[in-house]
Amino acid sequence: MDIAELTARLHAIRDANDWRRFHSPKNLAMAASVEMAELVEIFQWLSEPESRALPPDQLAHAGQEVGDVVLYLLLLCAELGLDLNQVVRAKLADSERRFLS
Repeated sequence: MDIAELTARLHAIRDANDWRRFHSPKNLAMAASVEMAELVEIFQWLSEPESRALPPDQLAHAGQEVGDVVLYLLLLCAELGLDLNQVVRAKLADSERRFLS
């Protein structure tokens, strides 16, 4: 995944629609949270086995919601000046240190 390319494409959409004024870190974090809630809603009343075997339409819907969450997080990182690759790698290294030792 080329983070710079994806971010540039997102910024092109944002700029073409004059949405920058809405893209504060606070608003982007809230939007990511709303999209995560929409993802959770797909699984809300499913059993564990059902959640692992979504029908094709629900699996596609879950993919759309995952995409929404990731795109808002990309925008949030850009607004905060965070390098997504760097923060994810740092967090993974921390998890490896804590849980594989």
